[in-house]
Amino acid sequence: MTMTSKKLVLHNYFRSSAAYRVRIAMNLKGLDYEYLSVHLTREGGMQFKDTYTALNPQQLVPLLDDDGFQLSQSLAIIEYLDEKYPAIRLLPDSLHGRARVRQLTLAIACDIHPLQNLRVLKYLTGKLTLTEENKAEWIKHWLELGLTALEADLARAPTRGKFCFGDTPTMADCALVPQLFSAARFNVDMQPYPTLRAIYEACEALPAIAAAHPARQPDSE
Repeated sequence: MTMTSKKLVLHNYFRSSAAYRVRIAMNLKGLDYEYLSVHLTREGGMQFKDTYTALNPQQLVPLLDDDGFQLSQSLAIIEYLDEKYPAIRLLPDSLHGRARVRQLTLAIACDIHPLQNLRVLKYLTGKLTLTEENKAEWIKHWLELGLTALEADLARAPTRGKFCFGDTPTMADCALVPQLFSAARFNVDMQPYPTLRAIYEACEALPAIAAAHPARQPDSE
């Protein structure tokens, strides 16, 4: 493990894709951190409690605490850690490489993931009174649309290696792994996405990434 002057604290939920991204990044960097669970479904949602809202008014996870410096938003956290602990980089050295990795990451984190976020799904079945079947159709539609575009992009990309960019994992892989975990959870057929599956398998073969899996977290149900 990389030695840090103060232990990092990550407010976390085992099944949150955003928190999962950060766990992967921190594990790849060998960073020691304290896992504080903010369970999104127990007790009416622990993210809504006053104590957590005081830390993060967005009422979302993850939230990083680095010796009193608090930062939310998974991609901002990953880039912060990449700058503070640069020994193992998650963004390439080249200008074009960094732009490419950010493009892939944002395609996942901004265009695919938000449409299956827990609060969105709850709104669909609550306020909008969609049935569970309607919700499943919503999830499948947006996941397949996003994954199809991502598969086409990565399949033709000359910069792709074992991972999304080259032969070492980057921030894009930190985003891809949780997204494919979610796709499997929502019963999306992954056969049409051989490139994505190959990258996922290469990622899961790394102990640091495997250790970040939701099933291996202390608040896993």
